[in-house]
Amino acid sequence: MTSNSEYGARPWFWFAVYQLLWHLFLPLAFVRLAWRARHSFAYLHHIPERLGFGYDKPVLKGSIWIHAVSVGETRAAQPLIEAYLARGESILLTHMTLNGRRTGRQLFSKAIATGKIRQVYLPYDLCWCVEHFLKTFKPKFGLFMETEAWPTVVFRCAEIGLPLFLVNARLSERSARRVNRFGEAGRALFQAFAGILAQTEFDARRYRSLGVKNVLISGNLKFDVPLDAKLVAQGKEWQKDLHATNRLMVCAASTRDGEEEIILKAWKDLLLTKAFNALPLLCIVPRHPERFADVANQIHAAGLKFRRRSEWSGLPKDGTELDVILGDSMGEMSMYYSASDLVVMGGSLLPFGGQNLIEACAAGCPVLLGEHTYNFQQAALDAIQAGAAKRINGDVPLGETTALMKSLQELLLNSTELSKMSEAAQAYSVEHQGATKKILAALDQQNFSLS
Repeated sequence: MTSNSEYGARPWFWFAVYQLLWHLFLPLAFVRLAWRARHSFAYLHHIPERLGFGYDKPVLKGSIWIHAVSVGETRAAQPLIEAYLARGESILLTHMTLNGRRTGRQLFSKAIATGKIRQVYLPYDLCWCVEHFLKTFKPKFGLFMETEAWPTVVFRCAEIGLPLFLVNARLSERSARRVNRFGEAGRALFQAFAGILAQTEFDARRYRSLGVKNVLISGNLKFDVPLDAKLVAQGKEWQKDLHATNRLMVCAASTRDGEEEIILKAWKDLLLTKAFNALPLLCIVPRHPERFADVANQIHAAGLKFRRRSEWSGLPKDGTELDVILGDSMGEMSMYYSASDLVVMGGSLLPFGGQNLIEACAAGCPVLLGEHTYNFQQAALDAIQAGAAKRINGDVPLGETTALMKSLQELLLNSTELSKMSEAAQAYSVEHQGATKKILAALDQQNFSLS
């Protein structure tokens, strides 16, 4: 890759409208934070940072700036951050969500304590907030993870000559159509990046269709994210306890609003088939922590016996009286996957675009996918081709609940098929590693200087 000195011109009329709307609706952003503070008062922490001010001293200047909006992006950035830390670089790590910040603090606690990583919120996309943020930190260059493209930040970085790259970038067909609805204004936004390092050929093709010239296919960083060895060991111990009583476990991972209803109905129907000598156990892990209580109410209303993961200080016990465990914990997905015999991937049963299946495959857990996987199009296709994943009953014209129940039954009763899929999942995850090295090599070719 070679750095572009030319970039998409800032569309001044639309940018003025955008800034006006931001200023008008800014109070609502704080109302939203206050509303979320019902679940955690931490939403009201670091409020000045949302406006580009209030940073504790000393301020790290000349760092590599990595923006990871939330949990998934923060975890994906882990191998890249660790690679730069190993080189002796300092990192400015920004987020937009509380859970993203919590995840970063959990993953990089030592580097944060020693001052090698500084965590702050990315300010709201107002011109004066962004300007103060950039002048305060003066980063060496910036890396935005996956899909983030805030117009004020992107255009201002291009104007002051601060190289800003979109890395591990993905763009679904739906998102590309949405960008094109804004005409030249939308396309100029992505053209203003110094370069885009896309996950797949699908993504690269869509970025090029927007007029972006500096596009490189680097693979997906999520294949390089290491599993937590302690959590994997805990999961395997849990699975051993379950298998000792001939129970299998299915993990419904990162479920979204509306999907739990489908899953719980399918699970009740599955248990009623009387096809199992020992009834399987369902573990539901909602995508968003603020929905834990709502999902607990749904499980209770379904008449299924359940307990919360948080009710155990150690590993959940076999609990032969239980039908469901609610995974109401953060940062334990490696344990849930390692304990499971099969995963139903959330976000794919309803049109949310799917969630990341790579971590499940790395743990050797076969995956069942719904039809909606456009956010992970290439990963889903590759996993299916490798034999690591299956679509829920393929093209069988059944209702969502019936199709899910039949797919679960077929696989859970076929230990040979599950074993083959487990081996294929691990092989698939290893085969696609290497994005970190490609991204570092591409960025090393750039000639960066402080703004």
